[in-house]
Amino acid sequence: MGLEAKLMKEGFLTTTVDALAAWARKSSVWPMPMGISCCGIELMAVGDPKYDIARFGSEVMRFTPRQCDLMIVAGTVTYKMSHVVKKIYDQMPDPKWVIAMGVCTSTGGMYRSYSVVQGIDQFLPVDIYLAGCPPRPDNLLNALIQIQEKIGKTRVSDFQDIPNPELINN
Repeated sequence: MGLEAKLMKEGFLTTTVDALAAWARKSSVWPMPMGISCCGIELMAVGDPKYDIARFGSEVMRFTPRQCDLMIVAGTVTYKMSHVVKKIYDQMPDPKWVIAMGVCTSTGGMYRSYSVVQGIDQFLPVDIYLAGCPPRPDNLLNALIQIQEKIGKTRVSDFQDIPNPELINN
């Protein structure tokens, strides 16, 4: 009982670096909006007061890839545009995640032509596929919550480029 009383009085907290980093990372996801087509309008709608993406710590939409960790590709991607989308994705720092917003982004949608990519998973690793034409803003918020849950389960060591120091010393 002495330990419990001391902890209650002084407000002691224990955690691990992995848990603290995962909490900070999942609570401050910075999206890179790629509003290529009509789904981009629904992507913009998540910032208005009705849906309020700020509740999830993601209101800071950056238009520079070097400051983002989540790419939201919203709309029809052509082969010509796919090179630009891939280059922007490559400029984002690790760890990074991707949401394919809308049926055109996920499967090419109704555009079965030679110029439209039939799913961005052909050139990007997609974490969440968002259904709809166009998907509603609350559906995008649900996808954001799923991404945050995925980020919260990651560890710092999953994304380090340096080898394990224990292996170097042995």
